[in-house]
Amino acid sequence: MRAMTAKSNGKRRFGSVLLAAACFSVSAAVAWSFFGKHTDSLANIAQQPGEVTASIEPMERRVGPSGLALPRFVSLKAEKVNVRRGPSSDHAVAWVFKRKSLPVEIVAEFENWRRVRDSDGEEGWILQNMLSGRRTALVAPWRREQTIPLFAEIGSKDMTARMTAGVVGDVRSCTGEWCLISAGGYEGWVEQAMLWGVYPGENVD
Repeated sequence: MRAMTAKSNGKRRFGSVLLAAACFSVSAAVAWSFFGKHTDSLANIAQQPGEVTASIEPMERRVGPSGLALPRFVSLKAEKVNVRRGPSSDHAVAWVFKRKSLPVEIVAEFENWRRVRDSDGEEGWILQNMLSGRRTALVAPWRREQTIPLFAEIGSKDMTARMTAGVVGDVRSCTGEWCLISAGGYEGWVEQAMLWGVYPGENVD
């Protein structure tokens, strides 16, 4: 009788092992099926341009609801521009820009509102009619209290002027490596990497 009980218990243990193995196989199959199906989707999400980090490398741009590229650089049209926490006048004002022609980066669109990012990486919503397609750039805002040379020609050693970091200049054109800008009554070429307001490698006509 004792031998039969032991044998019966052995069968039960063996059955439990088989059941556990079967459950593990099913779970693994389900997991593989899910991740196998969604690998491409997850990869695509990971490759989408971020809306938080600043633009420091060439990125894939997409077309927004307006038919224009996102992200893209524009400039402020007025001396005073309210930046709201959401895309409507019902949202609170997060802060106020007080510098006309300052470059900002549009990262999203909703009706007549534009989500913008400034050179500090802060984001908020601005009415479209407060923005201009005029291209401007900040001279090396990350190099505070330093000066950046402005050259007469690309590759030339003849300096037209030295610009203080943080100066706003009008962008005339960019080759992808150099930009022709005017600021403070001076015009000349500056390395494109020294500007916030144009993308690395971007050509501006």
